[in-house]
Amino acid sequence: MNRNYTDDPDHDYGPTRTQQRRDALAVLELANQLVELPPTRLAKLELPDDVRDEIAHVRRITSHIARKRQLAFLAKVMRRHDNEAFDSVRAALGENRDRQRQETAAMHRMEALRDRLLGDDGDTAASELIEQHPDVDRQHLRALIRQARVEKATPNKPPRAFRELFQLLKSLQDSEA
Repeated sequence: MNRNYTDDPDHDYGPTRTQQRRDALAVLELANQLVELPPTRLAKLELPDDVRDEIAHVRRITSHIARKRQLAFLAKVMRRHDNEAFDSVRAALGENRDRQRQETAAMHRMEALRDRLLGDDGDTAASELIEQHPDVDRQHLRALIRQARVEKATPNKPPRAFRELFQLLKSLQDSEA
């Protein structure tokens, strides 16, 4: 007698093969992220000892194919553990991505402000900046803007004031936060 899936609707057949593959690829991606983390950040994460040892082993390998094969083995070692063992790691990596996105967005805003300060409407942008941050050294700010404009107009001149202006904007943002 041939049986099919409709014979016993209450039977749990487990995850589909496609879902198993998706889960395995997700673990492989997590393994890759762990290998690429700086050692200081990796030390802060709660990982099983065998996974830590395997990460160190993957990092020592320089050959592309051998590294890829060892990374797959690391994922296999990680799949032996429960998913709960890596929940805190996933949470930490997710929080770091959100923080990185926020920092990148803040940096883009500072770059846009610097471009406005160096552009045609630089005087109005400088006035707005001074209104927002009344404790800023106005003379230093205006001198940096002038020097950065000269640097921009002069070829082969290093952008020292351009960088200093960005650092000043960054320090103003940090003091605001």
